[in-house]
Amino acid sequence: MLSTVPISSNKNHVIPRVLRLELPSQNAIPLLLDSPHSGTYYPEDFGYSLELAKLQQNEDNHVNELYGLAPQYGAALLEALFSRNYIDLNRAADDVDPEVVDAPYPGARPSPNSKLGRGLLWRLMSNGDAVYNRRLSVAEVKARIESYHRPYHQLLAQQLRRLHREFGQVWHINCHSMSSVSGAQSPDGKVGVERPDFVLGDHFGTSCEPAMTQFVHETLEKMGYTVDDNVPYKGAELTLAYSKPALGFHSLQIEINSKLYMNEETREKNAGFDKLRGNLTSLVTQLSRFVTSRVVKDVHAV
Repeated sequence: MLSTVPISSNKNHVIPRVLRLELPSQNAIPLLLDSPHSGTYYPEDFGYSLELAKLQQNEDNHVNELYGLAPQYGAALLEALFSRNYIDLNRAADDVDPEVVDAPYPGARPSPNSKLGRGLLWRLMSNGDAVYNRRLSVAEVKARIESYHRPYHQLLAQQLRRLHREFGQVWHINCHSMSSVSGAQSPDGKVGVERPDFVLGDHFGTSCEPAMTQFVHETLEKMGYTVDDNVPYKGAELTLAYSKPALGFHSLQIEINSKLYMNEETREKNAGFDKLRGNLTSLVTQLSRFVTSRVVKDVHAV
């Protein structure tokens, strides 16, 4: 089991093969972006049976790079370094599928995602392929949680609380990519549906102030992109667990259509990568102004 390194609240932080946090060197604002599914490291004890190339279809490749300039504009950037196929950070720690483990898991509370085979430990890929030809032991699951899932969630929560203490409010962007066409395990239950360029998820208006969702929606549309809200992705654990808009904790999930920036089969960047990265950097700069204006407004209201 990997040891959890003590977490600092005022400087960059790395746990090798687990996570990386980059903080702005100056002009920090209460904006934090996290990319939980762009990691590519596969721990040796994974024990998967599916071909690696097929497993990699489940990753949000290069999303961390698309937002990589965010710290230059005052935002913090947190990214996972391991594959979400090993353990999914966007699930609760107790979202354990009973069909994944070889014995009853203490305190398990499987969600609808687990029932579809894509809970904390994915059992089925989006096309229905099985990830394992075995069941995991309870000890294996606990080790993955302690070494990979818990450190990421602890650091994210700590950084959000720190920014909230310093500024009175904090805005969190949960960064993902989605396949261009829906598959067999899509949350809307439809297959072969073409996706828009972006889907924004705010749990139907409950995980962040509506003004934030509207601002991002309109900013992306002005760039020429098609944008939908909450369908088919409304957000999951990482936006739900740390959002309390009434108390100044705002979380918004952004899903990017993978075809905008990469070949979905080979997972290699395509000709659209640089343009998209430039536009997302512009989004971050505009969000920084939005966040700053909200903080200043609240200060003047006191």
